[in-house]
Amino acid sequence: MRIIKFSFLAILLAIVAGCSKFQTYNGPEVTQVLVYKDARVMQLMHHDAVLKSYNIGLGFAPRGHKQIEGDGRTPEGTYLIDRRNPNSEFHLSVGINYPNREDQARASSMGKSPGGDIFIHGRPWKYRKGGQDWTAGCIAVTNREIEEIYAMVRDGTPITINP
Repeated sequence: MRIIKFSFLAILLAIVAGCSKFQTYNGPEVTQVLVYKDARVMQLMHHDAVLKSYNIGLGFAPRGHKQIEGDGRTPEGTYLIDRRNPNSEFHLSVGINYPNREDQARASSMGKSPGGDIFIHGRPWKYRKGGQDWTAGCIAVTNREIEEIYAMVRDGTPITINP
């Protein structure tokens, strides 16, 4: 009877471990993230080599650089990955350090807030019908892809978001 209980517990633990949203990654370091907004592509790079490429969704008004809070645009320029949220409403998320000083000054000159909370994140069930560009300015991938990205990309990694 003990063997059956132990076997059942071992199988149950293996199933739970296989369902975890937290993956491990032991490959080459991601040295930069490149985003091409017009092509709706994001690449994880190791120097000049593409490690992974993803189709992405953007803010609901994808053309142009994010100017102010609520404009629905995804920022353009070079930023850093600066945080991660394991309890994100969007499955998992990796933060981008928008706004920088230039972004803050530009918005301030208009008497507005530049906004913030720009992330690379997944797409939970409740947002499944949002179309391709549905975020408030973030970069969206599938939940399975954000699990991979979350494991591969470290805080401090540069991200360049191109028009």
